[in-house]
Amino acid sequence: MLRIYNTLTRRIEDFKPLESDKVHSASSGHTVGIYTCGPTVYREVHIGNFRTYIGADILRRVLIYNGFRVVHIKNITDVGHMRRTLDNDEQIDPIVQEAIAKGKTPAEISQHFTDLYLKDEKKLNILPATFYPKASEHIKEMIVIIKILLDKKLAYEVDGNIYFDVKKFKNYGKLSGNTLDKMENLLEAVRVSVETDKKDSADFALWKKADDDRLMKWESPWGMGFPGWHIECSAMSIKYLGESFDIHTGGEDLIFPHNEDEIAQSEGASGKKFANYWVHGGYLLIDEEKMSRSKGNIYTIEQLNKKGYEPLAFRYLTFMTHYKNKMNFTFEALEGAQTALNNLREIVSKWKIIKTKIARPPSLRSGVSGQGCAEYEERFLNAVNDDLNIPQALSIVWEMVKSDYPESAKAQSLFKFDEVLGLELENAKEFLKNKREEKIPDEIQKLIEERNDLRKKKRYILADQWRFKIRKKGYEIQDKKGGGTVVKKI
Repeated sequence: MLRIYNTLTRRIEDFKPLESDKVHSASSGHTVGIYTCGPTVYREVHIGNFRTYIGADILRRVLIYNGFRVVHIKNITDVGHMRRTLDNDEQIDPIVQEAIAKGKTPAEISQHFTDLYLKDEKKLNILPATFYPKASEHIKEMIVIIKILLDKKLAYEVDGNIYFDVKKFKNYGKLSGNTLDKMENLLEAVRVSVETDKKDSADFALWKKADDDRLMKWESPWGMGFPGWHIECSAMSIKYLGESFDIHTGGEDLIFPHNEDEIAQSEGASGKKFANYWVHGGYLLIDEEKMSRSKGNIYTIEQLNKKGYEPLAFRYLTFMTHYKNKMNFTFEALEGAQTALNNLREIVSKWKIIKTKIARPPSLRSGVSGQGCAEYEERFLNAVNDDLNIPQALSIVWEMVKSDYPESAKAQSLFKFDEVLGLELENAKEFLKNKREEKIPDEIQKLIEERNDLRKKKRYILADQWRFKIRKKGYEIQDKKGGGTVVKKI
């Protein structure tokens, strides 16, 4: 049975699906509804966010591995995500700001970065969400919830602005621990905005009045305006998964105030429990430091690619740290992950595999296929079901790969494991073949010749610098005994 850490209860629990009528179907296996807080599309998504999305992907794959059907909703925030400027004297919408800076419409900006995000998801082999609802296309649903909250006196209007009255929701803080009896601490934790028309500094915006010159605004019962950040996730999760659903995922930075406010407004409106399980991933650090644009240590998947590292190498790297723990990213560690992935592909590509039909979920629920390595399959299943212990599962993979089991049996089990890992190992032989057959560009060939010349002159330090240049351009050199080199794209 899958056991998962629930931020709401602060303990590891057996997973039991709600089987909401909204998502249930007549097909075999229970249906699980997952909502993931998706990207705000005004710039490329960085690897810290993708670590969280890979974690949600692993959770989804483990559920499928256990025989469940999954409906996965991942929103696209293309409106209303207000942020404060560095001097804290005003709020801005980064999508609008980017549109003005680039001389484009907000819709053009959001679509451009949505497309880039989806391409990066594909490169990382993240399973596509069932739906990617956009905030801008669900304004009506948001307004419906706001009207209910106003009718219940859980929200109030001030000159076209609508705020949620935090003190009216008695269970506020149950997710984050920032409860009503800690209101003084809330002020510091929220980094309260400059809004001066609220009853209390901890109250949060559901709807904001728009200035006449604002690019993104909509009609509402309270005049032209735009939604607050938190209301979009409540509206879209409820629309596609129902008022109560199974799992809500996100990064730990979203626990407060975003997820806490989602609970307040959703449960305030419906009177029902919002999400049954809350699963949060830990921060990603860069060389033990928090990511910051001012420090220049924020990286995208494309930037890693340009440095010669595959997106799947980053995926592999995330497996080496438990999803709840802080992950420290270094290029040395990424290099190790790339090497490990390449080695795994090399091993698999040399196996003599008897082609048989691989059992797929839900038969995997037992952990034993009858065709592969039953001992390792059971251990792998136990690891992934133990709060998604992928580091342990990965060590089991390598133990099996190096074992004395027949190659064909190991392949059967490994390819099943890859239903969770998502490293595309069934394509290892074809992948390596294509890599080797790729024509080496003239620029790379010239660098290789220059390096070979330096080696002949025994100028090995310079030759190593040329090797690094070649690697940065996406090619790996391996020197053969007796002379010569093997070149392959990485």
